[in-house]
Amino acid sequence: MTEALFWGLVAGSSLILGGVVALTLPIRERTLGLIMAFGAGVLISAVAYELVAQGYETSAGTGHLALGMTAGALTFFAGDTVIDRMGGSERKAMGRAAGTGSGLAIVLGIVLDGIPESAVIGLGLLEGTGVSVAVIAAVFLSNLPEAIAATSGLQADGWPARRIMLLWVLVTLVSGLASLVGYAAFDSAGPGALAFVLGFAGGAILTMLADTMIPEAYEHGGKLVGLLTTLGFGLAFALSTLE
Repeated sequence: MTEALFWGLVAGSSLILGGVVALTLPIRERTLGLIMAFGAGVLISAVAYELVAQGYETSAGTGHLALGMTAGALTFFAGDTVIDRMGGSERKAMGRAAGTGSGLAIVLGIVLDGIPESAVIGLGLLEGTGVSVAVIAAVFLSNLPEAIAATSGLQADGWPARRIMLLWVLVTLVSGLASLVGYAAFDSAGPGALAFVLGFAGGAILTMLADTMIPEAYEHGGKLVGLLTTLGFGLAFALSTLE
């Protein structure tokens, strides 16, 4: 359980790093878009090889994986719709997040994005093969541009630097706890339940990628986004083969 908490905190720590970077260094939107593209590629690989493939092997032919993916996609879609209406629709948009809504909505959006990703870390440890480097890298890289973008918006909205960094520390702790829950809650679960949860995380992450991360990456990064996404996918796949 301690290991699950530790790796969840490690993956979530990029939120703190992103906040520090945004508060201390000028970040061009094009650079942010390319980082997002690379992170999206890593996440696509993690969903394909660490979530869906494992879920299928765990409970092939029972329908639990498909049901989980459907539930995850619908849950993210519904939660994201509510957050959009609260004012958090542009939480990944650098600068433009300023003035679009409450800071609470932005925070809720980031937590919604990160909980399925972090829970997967804890679930992976249940397999008994150790932590997945590809999943850790995917969560870490996907959090980084989000934190940079949201920090820029919160700063423009008048949030002091100390309050912003406290926010990221708290959200990082939530990520660690999500990983811990992913491990503890399903320690004795059957293969069908594990396949459902892996599918749930995969569906939620894929919906997030298509709904927010990839469109923002292309808007900021332009044509190079395709190449960086492929690079991220390839690197993550290579890491998964070494485990």
